[in-house]
Amino acid sequence: MIVDDDVQLCVDSIGEPTDPPLLLISGFASSMDWWPDELCARLAAGGRFVIRYDHRDTGQSTTYPPGAASYSWTDLLNDAPRLLDASGLPSAHLIGFSMGGAFAQLVALQHPGRARSLVLLSTTAGGADLPAMSDELKAFYDTQTDPDWSDPDAVIAHILAEERALSGSLPFDEPARRAVVTRAVARSTDIAARANHGKVPGAPPWWSRLGEIRVPTLVIHGTEDPLFPLAHGEALALAIPSAGLLRLERVGHEMPQQTWDLIVPAILRHTS
Repeated sequence: MIVDDDVQLCVDSIGEPTDPPLLLISGFASSMDWWPDELCARLAAGGRFVIRYDHRDTGQSTTYPPGAASYSWTDLLNDAPRLLDASGLPSAHLIGFSMGGAFAQLVALQHPGRARSLVLLSTTAGGADLPAMSDELKAFYDTQTDPDWSDPDAVIAHILAEERALSGSLPFDEPARRAVVTRAVARSTDIAARANHGKVPGAPPWWSRLGEIRVPTLVIHGTEDPLFPLAHGEALALAIPSAGLLRLERVGHEMPQQTWDLIVPAILRHTS
């Protein structure tokens, strides 16, 4: 799908176009594959038109040479309303994970009327006095080096190691996570370009504006999130008027299949 003269986004949809649209927005350096087929099918079976897409520099969307991305964080988040325009949709329910949850908040603030509601998973808006990532996760990142990006097995092992480091104490479903990562690596035009997300200019802080969000909001957060500890989700739910909070026990910075029996009904209720 072409969203402007220079950018093409790879988009996938599941369900009936006449049903209420859900736009799923992935996290940092993540393609649409982190919204697995079965999860999307469950949402579609609940009477929703589910749309997911590859961010720039992931999957099969426009990809830039590693280290040479010519866009900003604001461009990345504005791809969401541009995608709605290209799809002929005036608005959608925005469901964002991690960085995608930050994008969902900013779309609601910067593009009034485009968000019917928000579901914010494992995300934050920053803010003073919120806890930093866990010492264990920081130690993990301090030891990480880039894999050989030309070796798919090495790349898969590298990403899976991060998935484990971000997980909580629920049993880690290695086969399911490996299937997601393997598909993402196989679909990527240039998997090394995913690192560009960490090099693009960021957005100004928006914590002080959360009270301006007037659409129904549901915050979903793991109680053992090592990247954005639970206090981040709790703070979001307090700062956004009338927001709800669903805590996922023993869950880290992740959306494991063991939680879908909670997440899917909650999203369907919220977007009804």
